[in-house]
Amino acid sequence: MATTPHDPATALPGRPPVVDLPTWQAARDELLVREKAHTREGDALAAVRRRLPMVEFDGTVEVVGAEGPVPFLDLFQGREELVVYKHMWYDGAPHQGQCEGCTMTTWQLRDTVYLAARGVSFAVLTTGAWPEVAAYVEFMGYSQPWYSVRDVAEPVGGEMGYLTCFLRDGDRAFLTYATTGRGNEPVAGSFGLLDRTPYGRGEAWEDKPAGWPEGRHACWYWRTDADGTATWGPTSRPVPQWTRPGATPVQTLGRHGSHS
Repeated sequence: MATTPHDPATALPGRPPVVDLPTWQAARDELLVREKAHTREGDALAAVRRRLPMVEFDGTVEVVGAEGPVPFLDLFQGREELVVYKHMWYDGAPHQGQCEGCTMTTWQLRDTVYLAARGVSFAVLTTGAWPEVAAYVEFMGYSQPWYSVRDVAEPVGGEMGYLTCFLRDGDRAFLTYATTGRGNEPVAGSFGLLDRTPYGRGEAWEDKPAGWPEGRHACWYWRTDADGTATWGPTSRPVPQWTRPGATPVQTLGRHGSHS
């Protein structure tokens, strides 16, 4: 017979039932069958992605980065494949006011050494004017190469919030894949880990047992105040902006953001 442990007053409501190890292992083994099927379906989808057609475009179109205007082909850094994240941008917004979702996604892929080892380069594109973008990148402490694609047509520019893949063949460039929304989740490894915890992401859309904490709006925990309290008010920032080198709780909401 399963039992539920006593909940301290400070604990979240709801607990998984307590069972002995053999009972837990049997339930875990049953779930594993479904997890393996999910993995195999993911492999099958990846195989379909590899068979998608591709679109050729002008790889000499210029984007603007730390070294000034460069042809898009330079983003491959001599490699054949390129993954980019298209970061949404709000002109003139303070640094802490830039897109929370893009901030969260980009923060979790600061080190792309294993992509490079596999022959894949990575870059972040955004429609912001380069002076604002450069200040924001410095503020956040990002290590990825960033580029402004302001006024650049698709597939290099265009709508932001996408994870996009490109292939190079000599001096020819091709669009091979693009996704957005929850399709971007593989970049954010914290989602996969939260999905394996008892309380999950804590979001309202999740299927939770009766008695579990009531879910909140999606991404409610991405912004906090200086005390770490989740809030989307004027005192909040995307979480990593509190932990960047030299960060202080002081905010200066100037046109080009907080430089505290």
